[in-house]
Amino acid sequence: MKKTRLIIMLLLTVGVLAGCGSKKPAVNVKSDTLYVKQVANLPDDFIFGMDASSVLAEEASGVKYYNFNGEEQDVFKTLAENGITHIRVRVWNNPFDKDGNGYGGGNCDINTAVEIGKRATKYGMALLVDFHYSDFWADPGKQMVPLAWKDMEIEEKSEELYKYTKECLEKLKKAKVNVGMVQIGNETNGSFCGEKTWMKICTLFASGSKAIREVFPKALIAIHFANPEKGNYSNYASKLAYYNLDYDVFASSYYPYWHGTLENLATELSNVAEKYSKKVMVMETSYAYTTEDTDFFGNTISGPTNTIVTQYPFTIQGQANNVRNITDTIVNKTKNGIGICYWEGTWITVGTESYDKNKELWEKYGSGWASKASAAYDPNDAGKYAGGCAVDNQALFDANGKPLESLKVFGLMKNGNEIEVKADALEDARIVVDLNAEIVLPSTVNAVMTDDSKVETPVTWEASENDFVKMKSNGPQVYTITGKADGKEVHCIVSMIEYNYLKNYSFEDADTSMWKLTANKKSNELYVEDKVTDSLTGSKHYHFWSADKNTVDFDVEQTVENVPSGKYKFTISIMGGDCGKTNIYAYIKINGEIVSKAPLTISGYGNWDTEAVPAVEYKAGDTLVCGIHVECEGEGNGAWGKIDDALLNSVSE
Repeated sequence: MKKTRLIIMLLLTVGVLAGCGSKKPAVNVKSDTLYVKQVANLPDDFIFGMDASSVLAEEASGVKYYNFNGEEQDVFKTLAENGITHIRVRVWNNPFDKDGNGYGGGNCDINTAVEIGKRATKYGMALLVDFHYSDFWADPGKQMVPLAWKDMEIEEKSEELYKYTKECLEKLKKAKVNVGMVQIGNETNGSFCGEKTWMKICTLFASGSKAIREVFPKALIAIHFANPEKGNYSNYASKLAYYNLDYDVFASSYYPYWHGTLENLATELSNVAEKYSKKVMVMETSYAYTTEDTDFFGNTISGPTNTIVTQYPFTIQGQANNVRNITDTIVNKTKNGIGICYWEGTWITVGTESYDKNKELWEKYGSGWASKASAAYDPNDAGKYAGGCAVDNQALFDANGKPLESLKVFGLMKNGNEIEVKADALEDARIVVDLNAEIVLPSTVNAVMTDDSKVETPVTWEASENDFVKMKSNGPQVYTITGKADGKEVHCIVSMIEYNYLKNYSFEDADTSMWKLTANKKSNELYVEDKVTDSLTGSKHYHFWSADKNTVDFDVEQTVENVPSGKYKFTISIMGGDCGKTNIYAYIKINGEIVSKAPLTISGYGNWDTEAVPAVEYKAGDTLVCGIHVECEGEGNGAWGKIDDALLNSVSE
């Protein structure tokens, strides 16, 4: 009898353990090279998430992952050993065409989530389910309805969303996956699943929430937004409150290249947390450890080696410092902060031999960001620009699947790893010099240290007086001068310019009152944006975007003061995309009449078109206005663009 009772107890114990998943491997991280400042007050239950949605497609493509001992090992075990607590996986409704060809991006349907969830659970991590409620990528500019729901009215769509969510979660539950959090939508900035009114959006949100509570009542429910720099979070939260939505976590994307300062992030999230009593977190972030490409498909973030876009160099240490500082912001400067999640830290190249070999794998296994098959669902974007991984240089594993030292940051933040401080990278210098002025190069540059501080370091430039004479005689150009500081190569970017009669020509100054905006139609966004990766020079530019066709129609102009009589030309630059038919031109007005203009074109991201308006004669006392007219029909998801570097220069006879 005692033996039978003991066997029953043992079976019950095994059953309980099977339902809870295996024990998480011990986190015992050490590093001799990575400096990590301690994050004070870091809670034991703080969420360190890792989006690893592409792992199965990567492995099918032949990718192998290793641990820090150089041994091949399940990547989920490696993540758990280094402090990751949650694995995030996106879920698309049906990312396959009618012939069963995957759209790419990991071909992430619910079956992918189940397999990843089982492996995460095996190593003691929780699954963070990211329902896009789309057949492919959803983000602030694209919230397409799944094809199966395309013609449904809101009531029918709401019911289908509820049933779909419940069926998916029941599959995870049946597989004994430990589900810790569920997202309803991905970066849903005022649109979701084909809907653009908050009443309908919240109707769909509520259907998802209902299903989650029924299947996983203890799981946290998250609503996910992006662009904290735009200051819309309190407005979004008020809409959710107005419609009495049942959710737990207000989550934000935060990529330092695009999303403003950490101080602003903390303010935006804290305002929501305090007013609406919600938990808050960073649902997506990442940072480049190099600008080099490894899969023969261009990266989202690229540029010269060790370029510094924000305060962090593109190095392994810079990557770790970025993660550490975001964590510190959420823990110590944000109300009700519960965690951060790194995006696709395991998405690396599928091969280093050739583009053609990689393309075969991207198309066959979905390990690139999009395959040609995606044109069946998204012909204007994914189908047109299909290819490989654009974030392999932001992963936490190298091109061979070996973990980077920066992966250890998650396990080191609790106690810190404050080893000897050394120089990590040099910050390039940038100066602007009038053609008629003396060229004086800086005597020091900033060395960015491993502890995130900066130290002025003497520099020796490889430039002679003859070089300076040529720079002044060759007219307006940009030069890169090489130097040495602390034994390392550094650069000074010198912009030689003519005297510019326009104020705030590159929109860098806080005061933009000299620029007059005339919005001829109602565009969604018209403002000065601070985003260095999208600027021609400096970090700011004039930004426009609108979701609907034929709504981009505006003029930006400046009335110029204190200009002597003479001959003048006006130059300005523009770039953008998705614009369709356009009517864009730069112009000069004298006494209210356009006397000269030049057409400009938009041809894609990073393709700046710079045009000069033919020179005009100006008489002192007349009213001189320089401006740009932008009119775009738009295609697909609407038109967008950036305007920068407006120059009014005198012309010699």
